[in-house]
Parts: sequence; structure tokens; C-alpha cells
Amino acid sequence: MDRALIWLSLVGFFLASVTSEPKTKQQNVDIYSFHINSTVTSRYAITVITSRVANSLDESQEVHFQVKIPKNAFISKFRMTIEGKTYDGIVKQKEEAQQQYSQAVSRGQSAGLVSSVGRTLEEFKTSVTVAALSKVTFELTYEELLKRRLGKYELLINAQPTQPVADFKIDVHIHENRGISFLEVKGGLSTNELASAVTTTRSGPESWVKFYPTPEQQKKCEGCGENGLNGDLIIIYDVERSKSEGEVRTSQGYFVHYFAPTDVQRIPKNVVFVIDRSGSMHGRKIEQTRLAMLRILGDLSEDDYFGIITFDSKVDTWNRELLKATQSNVEDAKKFVREITDRGSTDINAAVLEGVEMINRHPREGSASILILLTDGDPTAGETNPTRIQNNIREAIGKKFPLYCLGFGFDVDFDFLEKMALENEGVARRIYEDSDADIQLQGFYEEVATPLLTNVQMKYTGAENVTQTDFSHYYNGSEIVVAGQLTDNNLETFSTEVIAISKKENVKYIDTIATQGRSTGVLSGFENFIERLWAYLTVKQLLGKEQLLKGEKKKAAKKEVLDLSLKYNFVTPLTSMVVTKPQGEETQVAHKPKERGTTQRRGHIQLAGTASISGGITARGGFPSRGFPSRGRIVNTYQAAPDYDYHDYSVFSSSDHHVGQVNGPIFLPTFLPTHPPPTNTAPEASPVRFLIQAQDQSEPLCYDIPASQRLRLLQDPSSDFSMNGELIESGGTGFSQITIHYKTDHMTLSTSGIIFSDGQNAVKFLWNQEPTTHETDSVSLILRNKEMDVSMGNTRVVILLREQDGNSFLWPAVRQRPSTTTLPGLFGKPPVAYTAVTLSHPPKLKIQDQEVQVSKSTATDYSIHSAPRVGCWLVPFQVAMQGELSDFTVSNL
Repeated sequence: MDRALIWLSLVGFFLASVTSEPKTKQQNVDIYSFHINSTVTSRYAITVITSRVANSLDESQEVHFQVKIPKNAFISKFRMTIEGKTYDGIVKQKEEAQQQYSQAVSRGQSAGLVSSVGRTLEEFKTSVTVAALSKVTFELTYEELLKRRLGKYELLINAQPTQPVADFKIDVHIHENRGISFLEVKGGLSTNELASAVTTTRSGPESWVKFYPTPEQQKKCEGCGENGLNGDLIIIYDVERSKSEGEVRTSQGYFVHYFAPTDVQRIPKNVVFVIDRSGSMHGRKIEQTRLAMLRILGDLSEDDYFGIITFDSKVDTWNRELLKATQSNVEDAKKFVREITDRGSTDINAAVLEGVEMINRHPREGSASILILLTDGDPTAGETNPTRIQNNIREAIGKKFPLYCLGFGFDVDFDFLEKMALENEGVARRIYEDSDADIQLQGFYEEVATPLLTNVQMKYTGAENVTQTDFSHYYNGSEIVVAGQLTDNNLETFSTEVIAISKKENVKYIDTIATQGRSTGVLSGFENFIERLWAYLTVKQLLGKEQLLKGEKKKAAKKEVLDLSLKYNFVTPLTSMVVTKPQGEETQVAHKPKERGTTQRRGHIQLAGTASISGGITARGGFPSRGFPSRGRIVNTYQAAPDYDYHDYSVFSSSDHHVGQVNGPIFLPTFLPTHPPPTNTAPEASPVRFLIQAQDQSEPLCYDIPASQRLRLLQDPSSDFSMNGELIESGGTGFSQITIHYKTDHMTLSTSGIIFSDGQNAVKFLWNQEPTTHETDSVSLILRNKEMDVSMGNTRVVILLREQDGNSFLWPAVRQRPSTTTLPGLFGKPPVAYTAVTLSHPPKLKIQDQEVQVSKSTATDYSIHSAPRVGCWLVPFQVAMQGELSDFTVSNL
């Protein structure tokens, strides 16, 4: 039979909703068998989902396969069997898979989809055309290492087959050599009418969980109905821990060491909470933060020391020194927490550095220090350059204690937080905006609330290619896992040594095991599970480490990830899975989606040429077709989608995203829409309202500017930087076009798209494309989440694409200025100093020695991603800017 390619596309978008819409039952399709078989061997889970489907029509039709798998897992196998013929997936380097995919796209074939859904799952979708009265079998395998949190492992299995199934089974087999200390089954599929469908059996080191609901039971569970099951089965367990040295297993030249001692005294901690109280935390977020902090304070032990820092553009402390968690201190801190209110912008750099200083001022022998940052946004005050912030904090901490970063919601730059945490031996965790956000915050704290060991070092004799061996802290309820290769398969013994610091002394755990015959007890068919566990753990750790590396070390880490992914058939951020299936079917690709929120990922595609483009370029997705005179000839033209992955590997899809580059001398006069110059007649449209920050005052000033003005926004004569903008003619919103000039560089932004030219090359972007980065010697452009982050010399501005009442507009936000003094332009003014004139009615403010009548009003702060509505004092333009409007207008952008 002729064959074509299917490229299973795991697109990395993320839905903030905890649940997805129920899937609709396919008509005239009978899922007559649906099995999920999960085998857990020493915490390493391999799960196989098998769906057998029959087309009951007397004509061919498309049959869908749609399942959810844990985000932490790697897909390692996908197979379809149609009319007795099997079509296997092959994992390839992403670029190699891309070439096959591009050919199919040119034939007009579409892409399938695997996406992130909710907090813990990814949804895998594909389909195939099945002949009349024929059958197809889908089989998907994924692998994951279960992580111990709060003293337990959780295996999550989701089932949503879209219809009641006559032969529905979930089988879970757990084998733990040391024995299983407890096991329970939770989740929506184990409650009410379905409870009787769950059976558990335990025998020595093994346990079995079976879930065999009848078709009638499949309609009666919570969230179920005529479409059958829709929910999770969660198997929770822990293992016996008779040896403090941990558990070591070896098999076929590989070892794994699980270390989780329990006979250790807790170490008193020094913990500082750094809490964002900026305006974007308004409403439920700040309320939930207060609630979580009140609970956390109540859980502190009396021998702990703690501090609380809150910040917006200013940094405040509950107390400048760490205080002991006595009952009176805790109650005083609770009063402080109850009074936390949202306001202002976000100075992450100053706040975290204050937290570092607070811990450094309080050295205490026999204690463990922890710094926890909670924020929901990007740095917008003080030092705003992410790289400089990361460098400042890394140098200040100096590997003395970990930094944990909690990102609240999806406006936060999670990549920034994750890198900052990894550089300081911590982790980053996303807190989802939901009704249980306070529980999420408290849950994370509980994971790090009880340090038992610090400076943990794992040493192995006769091992190589070992995963991470140094850990800053070991917490109660967690587990350290190390895997590696044995240097000699003929070794009769294998030695482990763990050195760490406990509450009162340095401790050492030494163990020697016999390697001969150690493979006994391994389940049949899973003899190489330790090797696969080692590969899985190595890839996971390298993907995190790679973010911190540069140059040749970064390339080497990527190469190692790619080599391991290809060898073990893992779908990771550097690989894609290509599947063959019958001729005439669509082409799709699968690669690992990554939850990032706003990310800085490379992925612009170039339209390469050295020549004249006569007649114009037609760029779909919002750009008008306009003349683009230049010199030379067009070498190649192709359409591209951005990179869905943060590891610099381009991925293409059949979308209308188009990013072009033209090499050679160019003239760029009219690529974006232009408008006639404003007249002296004031337009009838409503004015545009601007905010200007106040010095040492909680409420800013605001002022109005008539619509359809061309304005000088910021100019720095010392660096040849200037930014101008044109307000939308209809008024009331923002800018229709913004231009930025820097030396020989020129950038034009409109609601349709963006063009950047360095005088030789031009690069074009669309607002709705995936995160993209473009860099030259002194310019950095980062497009993400409808924001263009522009760094030119010592100036950094962010241009945001906004929507209001169905209309799009631009809004500039200056994140870093080259000078603290006044610069030409609307955004060149430093914060305005004012004082309220007492007993005045109507209200008056004193500004620049002038008493001005003002009114209380509101304005939308479009410079912040969440665009909060803030209170402000409305003043005349001339007062706010200390000049006439004509001083800020320009004739040409």
C-alpha cells in the first residue's frame, strides 16, 4: 500500500482553564475497546493507551483519536494499525521532520494538534480515514518518572473516550522492591457510582489497581453522561524506607539511587517572603495571597526566623531584620499581611536584593535559608533588564541558599523567573489563577517547609555519565534521584556515598551493594527500565541546564539532548515524530509543547534575497501588499510559522504567519499604512488619556491629548535614539503607528505588523506569530504575546498591541531610560512631584510651585499587560508636561 506522512503537531499554547470542553461523540463510530495499561517499576511509569475503533458506516469516514497525558511525560511511541497494516512513528530531529512536512504543506494538507490543557495534562489528537465497515487500532505510549512530593507519588491517568465502551479497562501494576507502605485511589473516576469498579490488590513488593466500569456505570460518574467517562484516576502511594542510605537498583549496566532519609531532625529555617503588591495583583490575586500567607505564618515553627517584603515600585519590609517565629511576632506579621494592598509598578530587582540582604544580615549556624518570590508580572520599575536582574541576584546570593520563584498567572515572564530560580539552585512554579490559588501557594510552601539536610553531595565509585549529584537542600517528603552508567558490567559490588549537613553535624551515608543478580525482581518486558529512566532524567536536567549555558557548552548540551531523544525515541523539545499512514492522508508533526506563558524563543523565518522586488510583496496575515523597491533579484520565497519551542529549532506549520527578510540595500518608505498630517482643527473624537507617575505619591497624574496627533514620545540626542507615534483618528484609545530610530536602524510598528531595518536588511514580524527574537550588535527585539520588546543601546521600550471594543491600537511603555533627567518627549519626563493643598474645594495640587485645580478620575494603565484601571488626578496637559502640546508634536514620524 502507498504511504504518506503524518506529522503530529504538539502546539505549545496553553489554556488557563483547569478543564477543557467535553469531547463530542463521533457519529457512526464504535469505540469497542479502550485499554490503559500502566506499569510502574521503581517510580518509572510506562503507560500504553490502546483504542480500537470500528467504522459502522458503509462508506469511508474520518476517525479521531484524542487522549490526555501528563505534561511531565515524554511520548515514546505512536502506532496505528489499519486493515492489518501497522504504521509506526519515527522520532527525528525537528528540522529533518520539517522538510517532509513542508512538502506536504505545499500540497495543501493540514496539521493535527497536541496541546497543553489545564495544569497537568497535554491533549493528543490525530485522525485517519477508515474504509467502510473497517477498523483501526491506535496505540500511544508515554513515559515519566514519578516525583515524590509531601511524602507520596501520584500516577495520574485521564480517561475520556467520548462514548461508553463495552470493553473499557484501566490496569495499573506497581512494583517497588522495598515494598509499598500505603496505596490509595482518588480522582473523579473513583467516586460515587464508580467506586465499585475500582479494585486494589497488594502482595509483597507489588500492587495492582484495576478499573473496569460497565457501560452503564460509565454514564453515571460526576462529569460523565451519554458521552461516557470524563475524568481522572489518581493512584497515590509511597514505599517502605528501611535504610537511611537509600535504595539502589542496577540492571544491564545502569544504576539508579533513590535517597530519602527519614531519621533526620528538621533544620530550623530562615525564610523571607518577597510579595508583589503591584497594581496587576488587584482583586482575587492579592486576596488569595493574603489568605495563603496567613496560613503559612500559622505553620511556622517557633525556632524558625522569618521576614516579609512587599513591593511595587517601592520596597517595604514588615521588619528590616529576621525575627523569630514567636506567637507575638507571628500575630504582628499577620496584621501586616492583612493590610497588603495592590498599587504601582513592579521593581523585582530591588525587592529580591533586599530579601538577600535580610538573610545575609542574619547568619545562623545550624539553620537553612530560603528566599521565596511571588510575582504576577514583568519588571517595570527600577532595573528592568531581565539579564541584569538575573546577574545581580545571582552575584548577591552567591550559591549560599536557594531562590524559589512563584509566577502568578500568565502575564508573568515565566522564562525569566525559571532561569533566575535555576541559577540560584531553586525552582520556578506557576500559580494558576483559580479559586484554589491560595491552596497552591500553601502547597508549594509545604514542600519546602521542612529542610532536613543541606549541601547534599552524592558520590559513586565505578560510575560515569551520572545525572545531577549536588543538591542545596533535601526537604522532608521529597526524594533525591540519581542515575548513571556503570563503568564495568563485571563489577561485583557498587558503592554509594552521600555527604551532607544536618541540624547539628556533618553526616555521611555509605552503602555497598552486590551488582550480580541485581536485575532480579524486574518485571518481564521492562528489563531496561533503569536505562530509560537514566535517559529520561538526563534529558530533563539538560533541558533545564541548557538555559543557563552559552556558546559551545550550550551547543554540547543541546546535542546530548538530541542524541538521547533520538536513541530512546523520546518526543522532546528538540525532536518531532513522523508517522506514515495510507496515501492521501494529511501530514502532521509532533513535538513537545512547553508551558511558558510569555517566552523569549527564536523562530523568525527569513525571506532571503539580494535584489530588487519590483511589483511588491504580498504578505498574508495583516500586511498590505505594497511596493518594496530594492536592488538585485529574489532568491527564494517561502511562508513560515514561528518556533513553538524555546530551544532555537524552527518549526513550520500551515498557518498564515509570514516573517520575511530581504538582504541588500533597501528603501523602506511606505510598507505600513500612513495617514495625512494632522490639521490644526481639533477632532471631534474623544481624547486619549495618559498617565504620568508621581514622585513619592501613591496616585499618579493623568492628562488628555486630542486624537490624530503625531507626537514625539522619547528622544535621546546623546545616543541618536528617538521614538514618535501617531494617535488613532477615532480617538479614545492609543496609537495607530509608532516609529523608532536608532543610529542607522529604523523600526515601524502598526496594528498590522512590524518592520525593522538596519539599513541593509529588513525583517518583518506579525503580532500573532509565536515568540520570536532578532538581535544585532546593539539591538535586541523580542516579540512575545503581542508585545514587542525593543532594546537599543541604553534604552528599552515595549510596544504592546491592545484591543478595545473590537479596535486595535498600540501603546508604548518605557522600561529603561538612558538618563534620569528630563528628555524630550511625552515619556521623557521623570515622576512629577506634587503635594495636596489642604482644605481646598474643589481639590487642588501644588505642582512646580503652582496651585492647580484638579479632579479625581481614572485611567487605564496600558503599559502593564493586565491593563488595570487606576485612580489618578486629572490635570491640564500644560501642567503635567510643563509645556504646550505644540512642543511635543512632529510633522513626520
